Parts: sequence; structure tokens; C-alpha cells
Amino acid sequence: MASELNEQVTGRAVGIVGAGSIGVAFALVFARAGWRVHLHDPDAARRALVVSEIGTRADALRSFNLVDEATGVLLERVVINERLEDAVRNVELVIECAPEKVELKRALFASLDVLAPKDAILASASSAIPVSSYADELDGRGRCLVAHPCNPPYLIPVIELVPADFTAPEVVQRAKEVFASAQMRPVTVQKEVEGFIFNRLQGAVLREAYCLVRDGVATVEDIDLVVRDGVGLRWSVIGPFETVDLNTRGGIASHAEKMGPAYARMGAERGQNDPWTPDLVAKVDSARRRLVPLDGWEARVAWRDQQLMRILRDRVRAEKARQD
Repeated sequence: MASELNEQVTGRAVGIVGAGSIGVAFALVFARAGWRVHLHDPDAARRALVVSEIGTRADALRSFNLVDEATGVLLERVVINERLEDAVRNVELVIECAPEKVELKRALFASLDVLAPKDAILASASSAIPVSSYADELDGRGRCLVAHPCNPPYLIPVIELVPADFTAPEVVQRAKEVFASAQMRPVTVQKEVEGFIFNRLQGAVLREAYCLVRDGVATVEDIDLVVRDGVGLRWSVIGPFETVDLNTRGGIASHAEKMGPAYARMGAERGQNDPWTPDLVAKVDSARRRLVPLDGWEARVAWRDQQLMRILRDRVRAEKARQD
């Protein structure tokens, strides 16, 4: 892979620590956005696979017209570094993509705080562990936060930014701008909790799915079908709050009045006591009405249906193409 960078490179640089699936995916995200990418992994065998892995993913994106540039152009922007200090020397963002081990992350962040430029953002791609668990004693802890992507980030662009109490607000804002410049969609988790947003939502579904199998209510295959071709089909267009808001005439407040007691009973059956209190429902309803006033409800329902029709049309086309 050429170390000389393509003339279209922006001059911005990111250092990625860890060349597993997430590290490779981030390398593709930033190379596609025109950044110089420095990728480090302590395992020589892993480093040797990076070029082909990025190239394979880039070729796949091109086959679906999801990237404009040739794979070779993207690869010219990526440099594989044997030494950690070389990967983070002249970058504005470092993304740590190491395994989910607190002590490993603590050691890495201690090194990064010394080796990376003092104004570089230090982000961890941790899936569940808050940054306060391993960066709390650093002199540069104010520039540290979690930047947890949904896998793979070159296809699913949402990334959750999780600052600690010690993370400087300007660092959070700058991180938003940095990831947005790479065509990602950052959301800020407003309070540190294990699992953040992605894995708390995913975990809630998985816990119930396991319980339904355990209790003999449904098979693994049928649960996947209900999510894939049922609720998941809607969730690919709208989220859970908008789903029930548009499912019930009168919006989410009406839904909570009609269905809240049933959901409370289902939660109690699992040992959860998290009722939808009137003040909580009012808070969510207020947020939804700011987004879609009730006089715009019908139009939004029609929009939802049109989006679902497009997805179903594409599924039919894909199935026909497969059969041909």
C-alpha cells in the first residue's frame, strides 16, 4: 500500500488503535471521507490482513454504488503502523478499538495521553464500558470520551458519543463535528450508563427473546421472523417512540393510556417495575408533538407507509434477481 497520499486527501488525520473488525471499519469510514488513516495493531498477523480486508469491503460498497472512488484510491490513504507512537503522532482524533478489558484500555489511554498531540480527541469504541472506568486519572482526561459505533459503521452511520463528567464540553462538540465530517450521525448520551443506548435497547430485546424461547412461547426462527419482517421493518424507517405514536390515533399519549397497563403487567412478569408514569408520558408526548403536531399526524402516517412500500418493493426486486 502506498504511503504517499492521494491529492484528494483533506489533510485531516485519524489514528486507529486496534485492527479488528471495528478498527478496519473505521479505517474505511475515514478513508472514504478523504482523511489520512494511521492504523496500528500490536499483532503482526492482524496488521498483514488489513489491506485485503479494507479492499474487500470497499469493493463491496462500490458494487452497490455506495462509494464513488476506486478502491485503490481509498487504500492509498491508509498507512499501517507497527508502532503505536507512529499511528498517533500527528492526528486530530484517536479511536481506540481494543478488546473490552478495563485494564487494557487503562494502559492504552495512559500511553495515548502521552503520545498523541495534546489537542487530539481520545475516543474509545467501547461497547459498554464508560470512559470514566479507565481514563479518570489521566492529566488529559478532559479530552477523553467513548465513541461507540453500530457495527459496521461504514453501513450504519449512527455513533453514540458518551462523555464522562470530566470530559470538556468543547471536546464533545468537536467530536460531533469530526464524526459528522466523516458522514456519521453522532448522538450524545447525556449520562454515563453501562451499555449506553445501543446495547441497552438491544439488550432489552435480547433478554425478552431469550425468555420467550426458555418459556416455550416461540421458536428462535419465529422470533427472528417477527423482528425482521415485523417490528424491525418499521424500525428501519422510524424508532420505537414514533412507531407507537403513529400506530394510535391521538398519538403517543393515547397509546400510553390504552397500552400502558398491559406493558406494566408484562414488565412485572419479568420482575421489572418501570411503569410509564404520567409525568414521563407527558415528557415523551411533548417531544413527539414538537416533531410532529397532531394536525400533521395523518401526513406522517402516509409518509411511513410510503417508506415501507419502498423497502418492500426493493425486497421483491432483490428476491426476483436472486431467483433469476
